[in-house]
Amino acid sequence: MAALELKVPAVGESITEVTIGEWLVPEGGSVKKDDPVVVIETDKVTVELPAPADGTVTKVKLAKGVVAKVGDVVGLFEAGPMVKSAKSDAESATSAKDAPARTEAVRVMPAAARVLAQAGMSAGEVQPTGPGGRVLKEDVQRTVEERARAPKAPAAVPAPRTGGAREEELVPMTPLRKRIAQRLVEAQNTAALLTTFNEIDMSAAMALRKEHQDAFVAKHGVKLGFMSFFVKAAVDALKLVPQVNAEVRGDAVVFKNYCDIGVAVGGGKGLVVPILRNAETMGFAEIEQAIAELAARAQAGKLTLEELQGGTFTISNGGIYGSLLSTPIVNPPQSGILGLHAIQERPIALGGQVVIRPMMYVALTYDHRLVDGREAVTFLKRIKECLENPARMLIEV
Repeated sequence: MAALELKVPAVGESITEVTIGEWLVPEGGSVKKDDPVVVIETDKVTVELPAPADGTVTKVKLAKGVVAKVGDVVGLFEAGPMVKSAKSDAESATSAKDAPARTEAVRVMPAAARVLAQAGMSAGEVQPTGPGGRVLKEDVQRTVEERARAPKAPAAVPAPRTGGAREEELVPMTPLRKRIAQRLVEAQNTAALLTTFNEIDMSAAMALRKEHQDAFVAKHGVKLGFMSFFVKAAVDALKLVPQVNAEVRGDAVVFKNYCDIGVAVGGGKGLVVPILRNAETMGFAEIEQAIAELAARAQAGKLTLEELQGGTFTISNGGIYGSLLSTPIVNPPQSGILGLHAIQERPIALGGQVVIRPMMYVALTYDHRLVDGREAVTFLKRIKECLENPARMLIEV
């Protein structure tokens, strides 16, 4: 049977160049139809090239890290039963004394393949528990943990050294990281960026969230988080101050009558900003469900190019990593970004008394070419009002 060519797929109209990522199925490895074979990385999204049929990867033509163009052949594939190589036969004979023979090739799930690569292990070192003998991510993690707990022989006392290790490692930027760097520099060089701050007493929002959490989960199947509060508040503030939702286009200002809110999340390859389309029409439950789905797909590298393009405003929550205060950078051509930070109990003056309250600093970075200081302060003040009096925003329970 003639070999099939595995080619770089079209991943977006504006993308012509990609970088070959991790080979999830090595040369000589078997795979089922539609299972991922190799990761294809671009400056916007990461996709997995699926197997065209049940069969075997017979040749890896482009290794990890190689830059290729759409349509380039990355490897060869033969449909049908697994093709055994002399190498695999020799390995099987060597290992027959230590492990029971397997009647079929070990199938490694994509997430498990990544953890195997990070740990420097092979699939044969892991006891699979997945359906059909598949190696799961949890199987690899369990093996790594077991090895870490295993007693180790005492290390020999090293001879005194006059200095520490001075090693360097050169790691190429991924296409996504290159694109992020380019966009950040572009924003700094083309926009007149300025940041203004405020602080929010989160007591009311926290109490309301706690009061309705059980009913919310029971009805909608997802937890009520603070991000939905801020998305709803941002929509309200963008309607009040439409300049923050606009963009500079040449010598004109383009105002938007819709709110496509980008929510920054950490993906497997770096920070990505999937878009909540028409957030002004979404309720709390729809927002929470959409964010949960987008975040999970970002971690798995499954976001599409369309889901990352066209936002009108961005919210970035550095507080989940412990950030107390920061100045986020606008994502061009947008004119504003709201930065959220950690909630900390702090003393504040309230009604002539010093009281302890859960406080959060918020920051709005904006393009001063379009947004004046008065408008930026008004925007943040409305965010503060919405969070400190959240009963004004309908909760779907």
